[in-house]
Amino acid sequence: MGDPTPLTGEPLALDLVNTRPATGDLLDTPARLKAWLALQADRLPAEEAEAEVTEADVAAVQAVREQVAAAVHAVLHDRPPPAKALRRLNDAQRAAPAVQELAWNGTKVVAAPRREGPPGTRLAAVLAEAAAGLLTDPAIGTVRRCEAEDCVMVFLPAHPRRRWCSPTRCGNRARVARYYQRRKTTDRDEEV
Repeated sequence: MGDPTPLTGEPLALDLVNTRPATGDLLDTPARLKAWLALQADRLPAEEAEAEVTEADVAAVQAVREQVAAAVHAVLHDRPPPAKALRRLNDAQRAAPAVQELAWNGTKVVAAPRREGPPGTRLAAVLAEAAAGLLTDPAIGTVRRCEAEDCVMVFLPAHPRRRWCSPTRCGNRARVARYYQRRKTTDRDEEV
């Protein structure tokens, strides 16, 4: 699990939770947060994906991540999400509410969501909004934890038999370990 590249492709809120693998924190510096934002650029408003980030912005995103993780892990254990986590996610959204800003694009009126405030506050609001979408989605009950022993990643399985966060990371390691174990047993049986 030593790969420092964040897993992506899950709902945005789960991708955020998965930036805290067993090996450390993938969003512990402005540069690493900026790299993750670049990976998520197609799912974020351009102003959030391209903003310069500071230590304060990192702290704001980490705070939202901890609340999302608390809520998701409660659901994984068939418990209601902690009221404190839900309250803090609501507070993050209220700190930079989205308004539909109207503009003329030359041929028609268009509306784009805009938020006011510092980049970290806006980004935290976007991520808390993504968490609200995930936590209210009926599919939240199918969220799973990766079955690899040393992995803490969570995922929303597209297929009911999916067992690992990534077929190329944890899935390959599990298959290699099973092969090694079978081979070891076969070799031991042949020695007898």
